[in-house]
Amino acid sequence: MKITIVQGAFFPVPPLLGGAVEKMWYGLAKEFVNQGHEVNYISKSYEGYSNAENEGGINHVRVGGYKVPSSGIVLKILDLFYTLKAVRKISNSTDIIVSNTFWLPILLSEKQKRKCMIDVARMPKGQMRFYTNNGRLRANSSPVAKAIKNEIKSEYFDKVVMIPNTLPFRNTKAVDFSKKENIILYTGRIHPEKGLDILIQSFSSLKTNHWQLLIVGPYSTETGGGGKAYLDELKQLAGNSNVRFLEPVFDIDKLNEIYFKSSVFVYPSVAEQGETFGVSPLEAMSWGCATVVSNLDCFKDFLIHNKNGLCFDHRKEDRVQILNQYLKDLIEDPKLLNDLAKEGMKVNETHSNEKLAVEFLNEFEAMKIQ
Repeated sequence: MKITIVQGAFFPVPPLLGGAVEKMWYGLAKEFVNQGHEVNYISKSYEGYSNAENEGGINHVRVGGYKVPSSGIVLKILDLFYTLKAVRKISNSTDIIVSNTFWLPILLSEKQKRKCMIDVARMPKGQMRFYTNNGRLRANSSPVAKAIKNEIKSEYFDKVVMIPNTLPFRNTKAVDFSKKENIILYTGRIHPEKGLDILIQSFSSLKTNHWQLLIVGPYSTETGGGGKAYLDELKQLAGNSNVRFLEPVFDIDKLNEIYFKSSVFVYPSVAEQGETFGVSPLEAMSWGCATVVSNLDCFKDFLIHNKNGLCFDHRKEDRVQILNQYLKDLIEDPKLLNDLAKEGMKVNETHSNEKLAVEFLNEFEAMKIQ
């Protein structure tokens, strides 16, 4: 098959500046090529990378993109300008189009729409009713699939398919639990919706000098963070407790080194509508981190409380105390920590690029014959 992936206007591919969606589709593109398919990848142009090149069998086509604006309205306008350029780069001979922009499913011709799988990686906000002429609406979690169906007529429900996000790498390195360090880790955007104030308060209440909380991720508004002022608030909240803030790590190998040595991973998101999957917890689980997440429905597709991780109720008034107790339990009970970590590592199989690429390819084949 000839597959065209159209990425968004704000992050480059390869995912040099991060981006969970970019990381996932870049990994899938490689796997599609490995399985004998032709991939054309349209993305934002970036300094040091050619606007037309072949990399590992992937045909890259890059067009001018933008930095992430602070205004949601401006973001949609810039997305439109970018998509108007990107749509012209789609070959008429392509069999499948994967859309990761707001406007592409609307701007495509009617013939192209039938070939198009729309990647719905965030909670929809009313736009799904405009997309029903397209071939598929792919949800990355059960809550997103439900939200899509709430916006469209039942006659289009058969176009909605749930395929989970993949791990953006293949973890072939054995995890030596004896080399794990006393590190509690968070990786992701440093933004108020991520609940980092809950995590810092919970950790500070442990009153331990033997463990460290490591917070790794972008804080600038251009990279989706809450800005320098918010970062300073968190540092003030941390006070003299053993909390370290590191600059974002976009190199996947270097990020995996951090996962490898961390014992516990916490993702305390409070984004009721913004969180749709959570790739960071999946990555951490794959590297043998005992993982704790908030009580958002999107995590329940892959994390089962007390089986392969822990889930705390972020909606309760005593949420800081609840998370604090979970951290104590993991620190004081090595068996619990290791049992959860080892069970969590099964995501290396259930969410591998190899396995889920087949699910996408099967869906693409079904689209071609309809």
